[in-house]
Parts: sequence; structure tokens; C-alpha cells
Amino acid sequence: MSFRTTTAVDYVEDVSPGTGALPPRAWYATSDAMALSLNGDWRFRLSATADAEDDSFADPGFDAGDWAEIAVPGHWVLQGHGSPIYTNHLYPFPVDPPRVPTENPTGDHLRVFDLPADWPSDGGAVLRFDGVESCARVWLNGTDLGEFKGSRLPHEFAVGHLLKPGGNVLAVRVHQWSAASYLEDQDQWWLPGIFRDVTLLHRPAGCVLDFFVHASYDHTSGEGTLKVESDVDGRVTVPALDIDVATGESVTVPVEPWTAETPRLYDGVLASEGERVPLRIGFRTVVLEDGLIKVNGTPVLFKGVNRHEWHPEKGRALDPETMRADVLLMKRHNINAVRTSHYPPHPAFLELCDAYGLWVIDECDLETHGFVEQAWRDNPVDDDRWTPALLDRAARMVERDKNHPSVVIWSLGNEAGTGRGLTAMAEWIHGRDASRLVHYEGDINCRDTDMYSRMYAFHEEVERIGRGLDGGTLKSRELPFILCEYGHAMGNGPGGIADYQRLFERYDRLQGGFIWEWIDHGIKDERYGFAYGGDFGEELHDGNFVCDGLLFPDRKPSPGLIEYKKVIEPIRIEGWGSPLLERGRDLGEGAYGTVRVCNAYDFADLSAIAFEWAYQVDGETVESGMLPVPALAPGESADVKLPEPPDTGSGETQWTVRALLATDTAWGPKGHQVAWGQFPVSAPPPVHVAQREAPRLGDGRITLGPASFDSRTGALMSVGAVDVAGLRLDVWRAPTDNDDGAPWQPDLRYGLLWRKLGLHRMRHRLDAVELTGDALTVRTRVAPAARQVGLATVYRWTSDGERLRVTVSVSPEGDWTVPLPRLGVRFGLSGAAARVRWFGGGPGEAYPDTRSASELGRWESTVDELGTPYVRPQENGARADVRWAELGGLRIEGEPEFWFSARRWTNEQLDDARHLTDLVPGETVWVNLDHGQHGIGSQSCGPGPLPQYFLRAEPTEFSFVFSEIS
Repeated sequence: MSFRTTTAVDYVEDVSPGTGALPPRAWYATSDAMALSLNGDWRFRLSATADAEDDSFADPGFDAGDWAEIAVPGHWVLQGHGSPIYTNHLYPFPVDPPRVPTENPTGDHLRVFDLPADWPSDGGAVLRFDGVESCARVWLNGTDLGEFKGSRLPHEFAVGHLLKPGGNVLAVRVHQWSAASYLEDQDQWWLPGIFRDVTLLHRPAGCVLDFFVHASYDHTSGEGTLKVESDVDGRVTVPALDIDVATGESVTVPVEPWTAETPRLYDGVLASEGERVPLRIGFRTVVLEDGLIKVNGTPVLFKGVNRHEWHPEKGRALDPETMRADVLLMKRHNINAVRTSHYPPHPAFLELCDAYGLWVIDECDLETHGFVEQAWRDNPVDDDRWTPALLDRAARMVERDKNHPSVVIWSLGNEAGTGRGLTAMAEWIHGRDASRLVHYEGDINCRDTDMYSRMYAFHEEVERIGRGLDGGTLKSRELPFILCEYGHAMGNGPGGIADYQRLFERYDRLQGGFIWEWIDHGIKDERYGFAYGGDFGEELHDGNFVCDGLLFPDRKPSPGLIEYKKVIEPIRIEGWGSPLLERGRDLGEGAYGTVRVCNAYDFADLSAIAFEWAYQVDGETVESGMLPVPALAPGESADVKLPEPPDTGSGETQWTVRALLATDTAWGPKGHQVAWGQFPVSAPPPVHVAQREAPRLGDGRITLGPASFDSRTGALMSVGAVDVAGLRLDVWRAPTDNDDGAPWQPDLRYGLLWRKLGLHRMRHRLDAVELTGDALTVRTRVAPAARQVGLATVYRWTSDGERLRVTVSVSPEGDWTVPLPRLGVRFGLSGAAARVRWFGGGPGEAYPDTRSASELGRWESTVDELGTPYVRPQENGARADVRWAELGGLRIEGEPEFWFSARRWTNEQLDDARHLTDLVPGETVWVNLDHGQHGIGSQSCGPGPLPQYFLRAEPTEFSFVFSEIS
């Protein structure tokens, strides 16, 4: 005979969503009913297990004077109590659903509060928790209110009968692990605590309970239809539309529609007998029609991001200013859509999306990814016992967020396999809200969803889908396609997103995608700058896979965000300007000197945009002015004539045209750049160095023009007064996260293949130093130990007396089966070389498949600012299309153009570093001049670089010219 003792904490392992909470309802921030925030400093006690302490702490009069204090909202592991844990999908505890470990960190929270003096004595009150991870039990004044699960969802309790004017004791016991943890296996830090707001709401007699704002738009008539369903009778007024109707009644009037580009909101009021609730109403209609997602009759193209909630010090406890900063950054970088991966966000974020204009896929707080390790056996979404919890999560999302016009799609969750529970969720959502579509990526056959969704599909597969050649079920083939995750923004990258965007714009069925993801989840840490998985001693972790965002943890944009802004810009500016450009030849003589402007917005015209032109010679603007462009409607294009270019003589010339905000907007100031285009007029002149000087041997040195070389090795030692160290061929770069690929990708992870081949430890053999009448020739072989492959490398040095030219010839030997990381030369300069000037691509870094945002011009920086501070150090900082660069008293010109980078450590030291604090500046500035770089791709979770961005080992020749800056 066996038995299990029932304990007071059995609710922790109960698969039910909890007991005692009120039914879910619409969330609103304010009304004329009184509210009291209970955020602030709470008393806190941490226990090692769920049942280490009894519940006497909830009794009035309990002395918690020796307890610690923590901030609520907040996570106790980020406030000195325990440590965070990062896993991508592995559960950090044994998988035995619904059981959890005995070692279950449990935080007891206490808050004593008084009611305001003017708190009404009539009516009731509701205590609302907006987010607690992962399971909480609540007492007020010694009365057990119940317990709840569903970490990123609101829960309310009726408490009016328990309140006192003063000395109210609110006690909350929070368990890190519970049955709910099996449903919340999202790729993020495990962070227990009360991390969203706690609020006491007065509920006067006759107050508003739940309500549903239905505000549709008929694009054929320009009219909107409003109906507000309410659990209590009342009236709805919208002064700007002269609307004054009873709840439940429909009214149709001419309106301006809401879209992400034109987020028109109408202020209204829902008034019941006891309460007035402000409304912000956006009229719009979302349908699946002709195999496309349409809003207000128009197909939309999602230019989106996946957004986890994150702050480097507060975790998921975001304040309004941080949420607003996110939205403004998105709008200013041309992002028009957000998938709230992988849970509903703080409701204030959706209010911002309504106001500023972002399409939202609102995702349920559901992921069971860890069950993939056992082939999805025992997956809760296919176990009827868990279905009530799944339906509760769906209802709490939909009911909370149903009145936001920005929410156009509901998502069942993420990476939870398939099963009956998901079908039940989809059926409930479709029945509750027919005005939106339903998404779930894991439903490959689209049984329960309204769109075909994939993650990280390769470019060629996306094109097949766009052409309707993807196979699958008939239903899936008839549905629109979105990439709910693509362009994995981990470290240096993502690469190849411009190639995806071209596909999205070519095929109607492809309705865009969402970059993974918005922000690096680095935790501010004195040891490392920013910490990632494993830095807190976790026994299981997934390293820096948690740092895969377009923003660094401190919310500074990464080069990936700058690239994405350019790739998805809503105005296309293309120019011809010269017969040099082949594509202009079929346009007739009048096409030269014109620019084509295309409005790529879905809804907005260009009346809010001003255009400027600049004519540049060798990267410097010599003339500029305003360019008249008509207020093009969405999808329209116009050819606009440019002014006559000035006569500037010789030099490389080009036009640059910019699209700027004409006036201040809610999200950007006047002059903010929305889009730009650049196109050449005349090509750069060739770099010519006459071979006038002959090399001279003497005193252990070879002298050639301004340069001296070691007579034994042929190594360059100086150019004029500038000392140069260690110039030689370089093929190694510190592998990026995308070079290294993901563990589940067994083939063609080039970072690993490069290391296996030994490209990080190349040996340089000197074969000959030859002096001829006009040149110094140094013959070498560069190859890794233990391998037969190599690169026969010849340096041929010539001079005209003032400048020094090297021509590097590289011939592969052996069977090269992998591309090269980079190909160029590296050398050292004095550490006093602090500032850099260059004419080429900028201002930020670029690589072969991340160069859309690289603008040709003259730029200036410090050596330290050239680098990009990726949380895990890796290859960074290259500038593309460089004509010349100056630093440390040296000027370098290239033929052809080259990639340039400089840093105060070697590539090998960069490769060895695991955190930014590992990089200690040395006394040498190491400069790379690269003829080629391998592409970046997004293989940290997606595809590697496309073949056209491979740097193949093949016979190559390139030149550089060095001169001392006078």
C-alpha cells in the first residue's frame, strides 16, 4: 500500500489555472473610479522549498522587521536573492509533468498599506496582479484569496469586504517552479517574482465590468461602425463623431480608419451608472480574403520584430518610459509590426502601439518546447488534463487585449508542438472574436490557423512558397505566408535580410516577417559588462543565445537594426544619373539625371515627407537643395528630374537623395531620415603609382621610395616616419555567432570548419626575397599546420618616390573545400594612432550581405569607436567600399576598393574573448585591409550566407598604396 501526503502547497503541482480569481475582462488603465498602486518596496523572505515556511506571515501583526526589502515590480534574483537561469528550451528541472523539484525557491512578499483618506466607503474593490512568475498564493488581512498561474497574464480578486482604512496586510507567496512552468518554456531567463504592477481598484456600485469595443471600417464607403458590448448598461459617446448611443447599439458614421501608418484614434467614453471609462477607438477591419491578410481592404506587408520584454537591470519589469522608448525606436527604424514573443506584453505597451501605430501579433503565454527532447511525449497541449489551463490563458489574453486596434492577429503560443489543447484554444478564440485572425507556427497543416507561418525558412524555400510550389495541404497552399521568425540577430548580423525583403516584395503571398529579435537579454554585471547564460553558475544553460537582438542590452541600436531600417524603408529611391549604369539604358536619354521615387507604404501618401538632394564629389557635398516630389499615393511611383550637376572637374561624383519628415510627428522630429538613395555619376579614377624608384640594399635594410624593409625577410618596417609592424596576409576572423552556427545544424558550420582546418593558426613560410630593377618581390606560402592546403602569396612592392604600392597575388594550393573568412593584409601601427578618416562606406560596419545601410561618403571616427560592442566579442567593425583611409600618419588607398577595420587587439585576442571586459587594449593598433570578406548570414538559428556572398579560395590579385600624411 502506498500513499502521498496532501500538503498545503499541492496547488503548486496542480494543472489547473488556480482558484479564487475573477473571470478575465478588458483591461484599462484609468477611469473616474479610484485606484491605488501597491508598487514600491515590499518586505521579502526567500525559502529554499515551497513548504519551508508556514503561512503565518500572512496574519495581521506578523513581525517582518528582519526581512529584506525588494522592489515590486521586480524579480528577486535580480535584487540579490538567488540567481537567474538561462535556457533556450531545456527545462532546468527534471521533466516529470506536472511535478517540480523539492528545491523550489519561494519568495514570501509582504506589503502593509493604508487606504487614502478619500477612498469611497461604498461599493467593492478588486486587487489586480498584472504579472507574477510562476505561481502565486494571495492573502489579504489574513484571508486566503486563492492562488493563480499564468505568469504574464492578469488576475483579479474581489477584496472590498476585507479592506480596512489602515494597516491592510497584503501577503503573496510566489513559487519559482510550478506545473505552470511546463507551459512557460520560452527562450528567455527564468526570473521569478511579482514583475508587473499590483493595483487596488475601487469598484463603485453600477461600475463597468467587462466591455468589448467593436469598431469596423468599410473601405468602400469610408464609414465606420461602432458597437460597444458591455456587461452593464451604459452609454457610449464619441464627441468628434457626434456619437451618443446606448451600449449594445450600432452606429455607422464617416470616419478616418486606423492603420499602423495612420493610427487615427477617436477619444470616447463608456459611462455606466457608477463609472466613466475613457475609450480610444480605432476603426479597422481585418479579413482573410483572396488568400491574403487584408486590413481595410488592403493587403499588408509586415516589417516586424519579435519583442521580448527586457531591461538589463530590471529584467521583465518594464517601466512606461522603457516601453515608450521601444516603440519610438521601432517607428524611427521603419518597423511596422511586433510579435509579442512569446506572451502578452504589459498592457501599456499595446496602448503605445495603438497611439503610435504598430501592427501587433498578440501571443499567448504558452510554450512547451522542452518536450521536443522526448519527441513531444507527455506534451501538455495534447493532454486533456491541461486544456482548462490552456483555455484560461487564451481567455485572459483575448479578454484583456480585445479593445486594442493595434492587435490584428491572435497567436496561440510558440513551439508547443501540436495537440487537442491548441485546437480547443483556436476554436474558442475564433468563436469569441471573429474580427481578428489566428496564428500558430507549429500548425504546419494550418488546421487551426488562418495563415501559413514558418521560422527560419531558407531563401529558396521562401521563394517556392511565394510561387505556390511548396506542397503541403490544400488549405496551407491557399493561405498567406509569414516568417514569424527570421533574420536571427545574434551577434554580428543578421545577414541576407535584403534578399528576403526582395522576395516579400516580389510575391504577393509572402506578407513579410518578424526579425528574431528586438533586444539582447544581457544582464548588467560588474564582472562582464553584460552577463549571459552560464555566467551565474547554471548547471544547464545556452550561453549567449539569449543575446540575439537588434538592440544591445542598453537599448543602443546595433548595426543590424540600422541595416533593417534601410532594407524595409517605406520609400524606394532609385536613380540613374549616368550611362555608366546599364539599367538606365532602356529609359531614353531623358532618364539620365532623374530619380525614381516609389511610395512603398500600404496606406500613407507622401504628403508628410520632404526630399533633399546632394551632389557629392569624392564623398563631400558640393551642392544640395530640396527636391519637389508629388504626394504619391501608396504604390505610386514618379520620375523626378534632378538639377543640372555642377562642373566640378575630376573626381568620383554621385547623387544622394533623402526622404525626411517634413514636420514633427508623434514619433519623430522634423528632418528625421525615413529613407535614402545613392547612385553614381562618374566612377572613381584609378590609383596610379609610376614605378620610378628602384629598391636599394644596405645596412640590413632595403629602401624603396619612402619605405624601408627588413633585408632578410622582406618585411615592411616603415613608411616615412611611420613604423609598420607585421604586414602579412590574413585570412582569419574571430568567428561570429552566425559563422559558428547552431548545434542542431550538422553541416557547413563554417566557423567550426575554419577552426578544424586551422585557419586561426596559419604559418607563414618565406620562400624568396627578390630585388629587381623596379620592384621588391617577396614570395611566401601561407598554410595551416597538419594540412596540405595553402595559399601561395606574392607581395610585389613598387614606388614613385613618394608613395608605396604593394600588389598582393594569392594562388590557392590543394583542395580548398571551404570558403575563406577574409582575405587581405594585416599590420600594426603605434597605439598613438587614435583617429581614423576614410572615404567609403559608413558610418557603421558592413559585410557582403549586411551592406544595404552602408552609405558612401567621408567619415571620421576614433579607433575605439570603429568597433561594435557585441556582448560576446566576435568579428566586427569592417567598413565597406573604402577608397582611402588615414590613421596614425598613414594614408592607404586601394585598388579595387577594400574593407577596412582597426582595433587595439589582434583577431586572435578577439577570438579568445568571451566578454567585452576580456578585451584589454594593447600598445598596437592592428589594421586589416581586406580584399574580401565572407558573408554573415543568420546561421546562429537560420540559414548561412547565400552562395553569392561566399569568399571562395581562388586566384586573386589586389593592391594598396601607402603614403605618409604630411
